[in-house]
Amino acid sequence: MQKILVANRGEIAIRIMRTIKQMGIQTVAIYSEADRHAPHVLFADEAVCVGPAPSIQSYLNANKIIEYAKKLGVDGIHPGYGFLSENADFAQKVTEAGITFIGPDANAIRIMGSKLAAKECVKQYKIPMVPGIDKAIKDVKTAREVAAAVGYPILIKASAGGGGKGMRIAEKESDLEEQIQRATSEALSAFGDGSVFMEKYVSAPRHIEVQVLADNYGNTVHLFERECSIQRRHQKVVEESPSSVLTPELRKRMGEAAVLVAKSCNYKSAGTVEFLVDEQLNFYFLEMNTRLQVEHPVTEMITGIDLVEQQIRIARGEKLPFTQNDLSINGHAIELRVYAEDPLNNFLPGTGTLTKYIKPQGEGIRVDDGYKEGLDIPVYYDPMIAKLITHGKDRTDAIQKMKAAISDYTIEGVPTTLPFGTFVFEHDAFISGRFDTHFVQKYYTPEKLLDKEKANAQLAALIALKYWAEKQKEIKVVEPLPTNWTKRR
Repeated sequence: MQKILVANRGEIAIRIMRTIKQMGIQTVAIYSEADRHAPHVLFADEAVCVGPAPSIQSYLNANKIIEYAKKLGVDGIHPGYGFLSENADFAQKVTEAGITFIGPDANAIRIMGSKLAAKECVKQYKIPMVPGIDKAIKDVKTAREVAAAVGYPILIKASAGGGGKGMRIAEKESDLEEQIQRATSEALSAFGDGSVFMEKYVSAPRHIEVQVLADNYGNTVHLFERECSIQRRHQKVVEESPSSVLTPELRKRMGEAAVLVAKSCNYKSAGTVEFLVDEQLNFYFLEMNTRLQVEHPVTEMITGIDLVEQQIRIARGEKLPFTQNDLSINGHAIELRVYAEDPLNNFLPGTGTLTKYIKPQGEGIRVDDGYKEGLDIPVYYDPMIAKLITHGKDRTDAIQKMKAAISDYTIEGVPTTLPFGTFVFEHDAFISGRFDTHFVQKYYTPEKLLDKEKANAQLAALIALKYWAEKQKEIKVVEPLPTNWTKRR
């Protein structure tokens, strides 16, 4: 490959292009009219505007992106995550245009893009699944029968869903019909597919995912797990690797299960297999994400492997340069997603200008971002500003580095999730590792965050006062020295 177009924006576009450039390959950025002066545009070797600000007219305009790619002589297209990254039709059109799609083929994307199709695909490998029904619900009578057999509470989920959309909980039989209707309506609105299914609601789950890599020659490996249980609105905000609850034996079993999931659909490229883990450490297959994950940096930090580089090498027909036995965990890594959101107002997205923007630096600190001081956070896209990642010799070291990095990260002009990050990393439940996906519901309120900030401000004031008092003791009055000067009259 001589030239790769990155069909994305912001921090992930820059992160992908950084690796592409290190491999000696030319980069092409796409941008909307709202992103004309964005850093990813300036970072690329070439850039082309693909439409107005709304993503449906720009970053989701598959035909226009492919058209420009052909005009510019592009050899490969990397979709990043979000936008068109899990669009099977886009992957197929790219391939039909004679351009290499840097990711899995369209068939694998289609299979794993449907939770029901994915469950059907992996059945042959006897991978554990949450008890329930693995086909779309057609009528309430059947739903009641399944729920009675599985036991309440029941989780109703959209087959084509993601990000918590099309997901409802029925605590008892009288709730079931209404929650099915709500989930179906939301799924139809969000994904154009109203298919929903049901499974037992796991009351205190951990959300743990396993990174896999697979080449075109039958070689598939896992790169260990990521703990993704700290979420708000069913969306991740803190991730770490490795998980604090997995034993070596469980890690091995989950890794082997993830490899089998990838093999079930003849997967190639980087992918992520997601599991739920209950209080008894039983794990259940959830779904497979057929793309690079937002939280991929924590895996890179503990393995030393550039996942984007491996995606590109696999796409151009190279074999994986390592086996499962070559891989090991080095230290611990944590990621905080820095969103322009207000944690004091239900994490509502905020817009505005970054009037001040200073990134933390130091050993074991990595910042993947797509903004700079003076830029606006647009209303049209995901409000992520950056990903803050720290790596330490162990979990305690990584947490301490993260708290220091948050303290050194200055962002003014918009609210951010940085204070929430401090709340998480100072909380006993996180420090002890005894938490689940309900961390926010169990432990967090805006009032607690305000109390924490007040307490920290008071502590800082006391430290400053103590420092001042100690310095006062060192101050001595200078005795006047005799001189030969006399007063002038």
